[in-house]
Amino acid sequence: MRFVAGADEAGRGCLAGPLVAAAVLFDYERLSLSDARSLSALNDSKQHTAEMRELLYPRVLRAAAKVSVTSRCVRGIDERGLHKTNLAALSDTLRRVAVPGCLCLSDGFPVPPTGFDQRPVVGGDATSAAIAAASVIAKVTRDRFMQRMEERYPGWEFATHVGYSTPEHRAAIERLGVSPLHRLSFQSMAYQQLAL
Repeated sequence: MRFVAGADEAGRGCLAGPLVAAAVLFDYERLSLSDARSLSALNDSKQHTAEMRELLYPRVLRAAAKVSVTSRCVRGIDERGLHKTNLAALSDTLRRVAVPGCLCLSDGFPVPPTGFDQRPVVGGDATSAAIAAASVIAKVTRDRFMQRMEERYPGWEFATHVGYSTPEHRAAIERLGVSPLHRLSFQSMAYQQLAL
């Protein structure tokens, strides 16, 4: 197949920050040997170090025929629910990169129809280059945003844990309460001591 688009998200399991979905379209007839080699290390972004993701990010941008990124804000996640927000974001990003004759792949979940041939791939970020590439784009984009939020919301150490539920993050919530970046719809032990 010539055109394959893959979509994945970052931040689904976070206490704070947006959900970021990305889609990457590869045109396998135009992908150069050099680009293919530069992407040979692609894998689920969680399996890479932050440094390796930063190295892969420009390689994906250079090799891809199209890239799309969608960010869903914290309050939207709280209002619509995480799963529904996630599926809509994945579908939106795939629609923006898909071309006629394209196969659209999503990591794990079937997504709302895009108007193109599509299928979910369980463990897709470890088996599909397009999904793995989308995983890297989503994770790097989201991590960079959360690192910038450290200046706006000092004390929660967003640059370190980027919103995930770590012991340091939970301790910061206990000390400071929640910031405007925290998702209030999560039923997390980190929030138990707060009157939310």
